[in-house]
Amino acid sequence: MPMPWTYRHASREWRAILDDAKERMSLSSDNMAYTAIDAVFQVFRRRLTAPQGLDFATVLPCVPRAIFVAGWDVSAPPVPFAPRAELIAEVRRVRVNHNLTPETAIEATAWAIRRSTNRRDFERVLARLPAEAAAFWHVEVDDPAELEQRIV
Repeated sequence: MPMPWTYRHASREWRAILDDAKERMSLSSDNMAYTAIDAVFQVFRRRLTAPQGLDFATVLPCVPRAIFVAGWDVSAPPVPFAPRAELIAEVRRVRVNHNLTPETAIEATAWAIRRSTNRRDFERVLARLPAEAAAFWHVEVDDPAELEQRIV
């Protein structure tokens, strides 16, 4: 079997995601963008069971997949989804002393992730998760082509 594309081109995919998120959030460093992405993943995965989270992770490129599962206490019971403002506040509290994450972090991360994943696979997995999961990863765009997978 050939090596999966996402493993062969992991650095290229991750660089594109990091650059997309950094630009979308108007952040000045890779570290700031990484912190924001990681915080968004932590906030989202807290609302999933381990099987649901692993199902979601399977559609992510390999580096975001690793970030999504890193340090996850899978024995913790899921917490309910909350209004967007509360989710954003939670994102901003992750590593609070090193977090300069803007209020647009969830939307910007969703935009970057959607541009790096197969749309059909991403939507298929979201459909199996709690209804609020689709709202969490929803991105409003004027042109749907904006969210087309960039690296294929």
